Amino acid sequence: MPKDARRLPFEIDDAIDPTLVTGRAGVPLRIELFRHLGVAATIDAEGQIKQRQRGLRPSQLGASLIALWVAGGDRCQHLTTLREDQALASLLGYALPAATRVRDFLEAFHVDDPPLWPAGPQAAIREESAPLAGLGQANRTLVTALQRGARGDGHPRRGCDPPREPPAGRPGGLRRDPGLPAGGGPLGRAGRDPPRPVPGRPRPRRLRERACPRTGGGRLAPGPHPDPPPGDSALSDHDVLRWCEAPQIEYGISADLSEHLRAEIQRLLETAWQGEREDPEAIRAWAEVPYVPDDTHYRKQRPCLRRYLAVRVQKRQGSLVAEGSAVHYCAVVTNRAGGGLALLQWHREKAGTVEHAHHVLKNELAAAALTSGKFGANAAWFRLNVLTYNLLTALKRLTLPGDLRTARPKRLWFLLSNTVGKVVPHARRTLLRLTGVLQHALVVRIRHRIAALAPT
Repeated sequence: MPKDARRLPFEIDDAIDPTLVTGRAGVPLRIELFRHLGVAATIDAEGQIKQRQRGLRPSQLGASLIALWVAGGDRCQHLTTLREDQALASLLGYALPAATRVRDFLEAFHVDDPPLWPAGPQAAIREESAPLAGLGQANRTLVTALQRGARGDGHPRRGCDPPREPPAGRPGGLRRDPGLPAGGGPLGRAGRDPPRPVPGRPRPRRLRERACPRTGGGRLAPGPHPDPPPGDSALSDHDVLRWCEAPQIEYGISADLSEHLRAEIQRLLETAWQGEREDPEAIRAWAEVPYVPDDTHYRKQRPCLRRYLAVRVQKRQGSLVAEGSAVHYCAVVTNRAGGGLALLQWHREKAGTVEHAHHVLKNELAAAALTSGKFGANAAWFRLNVLTYNLLTALKRLTLPGDLRTARPKRLWFLLSNTVGKVVPHARRTLLRLTGVLQHALVVRIRHRIAALAPT
């Protein structure tokens, strides 16, 4: 009798093999980095929500959610499947909690009637709970460790964490929380051009005041300002640029495309343009523009040289719909040295559109799958998602080779998280035996890089 061609050539064995085998051998690497950078210790110290010192610690409960999300799950009930992986529990050192225990952990961040924090004469918001502020401190610890480990390569993105705390000395003011790191980038660089101002529309003064602190008289305040300002075109202001150049703060800001600057860009020879990146719908190129503004703000004694980088976008299928022209230009002004293409990438990573980060958080992590009807629980869920986002960025920038530095979470699932390994107890040690040479080399490299990082 001929074999059925539709049936795959294997049979299911009735014998059950108790050997510990996992298909998630790459997940513990994130948890190890989570501990090594001091994030777990910060959560245990700042986010105390338990009254009894038994069971899993807050950092272990948070790490269980991180393990769930980097393994591809996005809801608490998916922990039921993950709890069946005894090999993963052996690698982590503890059994993963039940879904109900994690929900109770998240709801402990909620306070029914927190005190009001005034934000203006006609508005007020609720102060966040102490455990929720502890998660924010853990996130800042991670961003600081990432900046120190990267040694200037990349800057965190701010402004994506809903609960915000008032800065010291300024009750009622809003402070940007260093919630997200670079990059539409961390998980794929932002792909849109820097925003440009609309002709005839006044610049948003609030954005400039938030990016650059001012004194009581309205002047820009002196003193150190470690973070680069956002790259929005609303900051393309001579006062802001001079304020950044005095202490030599590196900046990259979308420049006003004035008539003189556009004329200089169009005057460039075709040989000056270089390819920026592949785009199926457009031909993208960049070039450095030898441009000096013809205004009263230019000085030869300027402390640093302003560079203008232009980006040209040409539609492959005719004219652009928005402007009706065949070519679209935009420009960036910066005081950084280095290659122009790297500067454009840095500009988009540090201050590109935050929608790229929202896309990753909602569609590739679990920020969209809110777990409770309580605001505090959802805020903790979102903040832990942001922390996972930053942790993946730290993993890529500090441990992975260059071609994986812009990998998205789904790509990392197949390359790293979903690695098959066998857990072998031997001589009072737990050994992880991998099935592929490439996976073994990648996991060994990552663990050695994590161990080489300065512990915090």
